[in-house]
Amino acid sequence: MKDTVILVTNNGMGKADLALQQKLAAKYFELLLQNTNPPAAICFYTEGVMLTVADSPVLEQLKALEAKGVRLIICSTCLDFYNLSGQNQVGIVGGMPDIIEAQTKAAKVITI
Repeated sequence: MKDTVILVTNNGMGKADLALQQKLAAKYFELLLQNTNPPAAICFYTEGVMLTVADSPVLEQLKALEAKGVRLIICSTCLDFYNLSGQNQVGIVGGMPDIIEAQTKAAKVITI
């Protein structure tokens, strides 16, 4: 998956009750962490940025993925929009050019 980029656009995974979305995201990132071939990058934008701040149910998994060398790119415009600027606990704060660069370098892009 080193040539794969994952896009996270929700405060969880899928379209359902928030508790279910976050439970699914936690399981997804937990299993992704166990994968011996992690993705090159995970990009967080729109409501996805909420998963990168304190009290996120997936924060520990994201920190561990980052420690394994996965680039976590957090949309600065989205953090600003949700009044979360400076509150991300993982990743690098970037802009759309960073997200586009990650996507164009990837052989595969997956949106969850």
